Amino acid sequence: MTTSGHAPRERGQAGGRPFGLSTVLGLARACHPGPTAAVTVMVTALAVASGREVAGCVLVAAAVLTGQLSIGWCNDAVDAGRDIEAGRTGKPVADGTVSVRVVWSAAAAALVLCVPLSFASGPAAGTVHLVGVAAAWGYDLGLKATALSWLPYVVGFGVLPPFVTLGLPGHPWPAWWAVLAAALLGCGAHLANVLPDISADLATGVRGWPQRLGTARVRALIPLPLLLATGLLVFGPPGPAGMGGWLALAGACALAGAGLLLGRRSPRVPFVAAVAVAAVAVVLLLIRGTEITAL
Repeated sequence: MTTSGHAPRERGQAGGRPFGLSTVLGLARACHPGPTAAVTVMVTALAVASGREVAGCVLVAAAVLTGQLSIGWCNDAVDAGRDIEAGRTGKPVADGTVSVRVVWSAAAAALVLCVPLSFASGPAAGTVHLVGVAAAWGYDLGLKATALSWLPYVVGFGVLPPFVTLGLPGHPWPAWWAVLAAALLGCGAHLANVLPDISADLATGVRGWPQRLGTARVRALIPLPLLLATGLLVFGPPGPAGMGGWLALAGACALAGAGLLLGRRSPRVPFVAAVAVAAVAVVLLLIRGTEITAL
C-alpha cells in the first residue's frame, strides 16, 4: 500500500531513474569497493616491488582494477534476488539504488576492458590473469553454492604472482612458494569473507564449502591457510628467515590465536583477525617482491 498516487518502485530496478549521481554511487557500492581496492593496491605494490617499470605497474593496476570491478558487479547482479529475499537493504541492487541491468552492463564493460589491459603485460601474463578473472566469474555464476566454492579463490589469488612476474623482461615464472602462499591467502579470504553470512546464506539456499562446514568449524579453520601462507613467505625464500621473519610469524600466530579465543563473542572478530593475519602475509610478500621470480 502506498500513500501517493504513484506506483511503488520495483526493488532492484532503480525505479527507471535516469543514469545519474545516485546510479554512479550505487555502482561504486555494488563493486565491493573494499576487496576491489585491496586486491588492486596489493598487486600493484607487488608489481612495484618486483621491479616492473612505471608503465608496467600502471597497466597491472588497470587490468586488476577492471577485473575486480567486473567480478564485484557480476556478484551483486547474480545475487540480487537472494539479497532481496534475505532483506539485505544495504545492497544497492536490492534496495533499488541501481538496476540489475545497469550492473550487468557495467560488469560486461569492465570485463571487456580487462582483456586488452591484461594482454598489455604480454600473452602469458594476460592469459594467467584472465584465468583468475574467469574463475572468479565462475564463483559468482554458481560455484559459490557448491563444495568447490574454495577453488575460484585459490585460482584467483594464485595467478597474481605469475601475472606480475610474467610481465617482467624475460617473462620469468614466480617461485613456487609465492604462488602457493597467494593461493593459501585466497583460501583464507574465502573462509573469512563467508563466515559472517553463513546463516543468511543457508537460509537462501547457498551451500558452498564454508556453509557446509558450519560456523564453528570455519571459525577454527580460518587461521590455518593464512598461517601456512605466512610460514611459506618466511621460510620459502632461500637464506635465513631473519629476525623480521620470525617476528612476523609470531605476530601472525598471536593474531590468529586472539581470533580463535574471542571468536565466540562476535562473528566479526575472526574476520578482523583473519584480515590482520592476511595483512602480515601481504607485507611479507611485498618485502619478498624482488625474490619471487623462480631461479
